[in-house]
Amino acid sequence: MKTVFDKKTRDDLISRINTLNEKSTARWGKMNVYQMMKHCTLWDEMALGRKQYKRVFLGLLFGKIALRDMLKDEPMRRSNPTVPGFVVKENGDPESEKARWINLLKEYEQYSNDGFIHPFFGKMTKEQVGQLAYKHIDHHLRQFNS
Repeated sequence: MKTVFDKKTRDDLISRINTLNEKSTARWGKMNVYQMMKHCTLWDEMALGRKQYKRVFLGLLFGKIALRDMLKDEPMRRSNPTVPGFVVKENGDPESEKARWINLLKEYEQYSNDGFIHPFFGKMTKEQVGQLAYKHIDHHLRQFNS
């Protein structure tokens, strides 16, 4: 399975991100392109250890089971629920958010957040983080035809 810890995979994701612009529209979901990019930067900041979110109660009960399902070698399903802290309602500048997102992706090369705890899935290994980060980014790029 692909992972953001692989340089070629990161480079491919960055190339896809660079195809996004203010006119990019979603094939599904409610977010515009800025909101999607902001949502992804929030997720990556969490994975890289810059932000922490409180555990979701249902995640305490079902997180590990859901993680196994999520890490199957297939694209993520559309319209999965998201952690409330990742919901973006405001609008902003897509180009500056794109640059922020690309810089965050480059930081996965020096990943050091070994104690990562996802708000729903719980404690995750580095391998799981890399795979889930890839799947999350790929999901949203496919959402916007990139």
